[in-house]
Amino acid sequence: MTVKELRELSIKELDERIAELHQKQFDLSRKAAVGTLETPTELRVVRKDIARAETVKREKELQINK
Repeated sequence: MTVKELRELSIKELDERIAELHQKQFDLSRKAAVGTLETPTELRVVRKDIARAETVKREKELQINK
């Protein structure tokens, strides 16, 4: 998900998206521990998506317009 798409979401929608991403990260980390993870880079991508969503959420909370 791009930053532009994230900025179009409300804070509540961002919270929901962040929760989904955290669940996905948990599932992927369990797969990585067991050794059944198909794409190792997927875990890194999810972590970066979480960071992007958290950043946009914080911008909205502080009312920073970009």
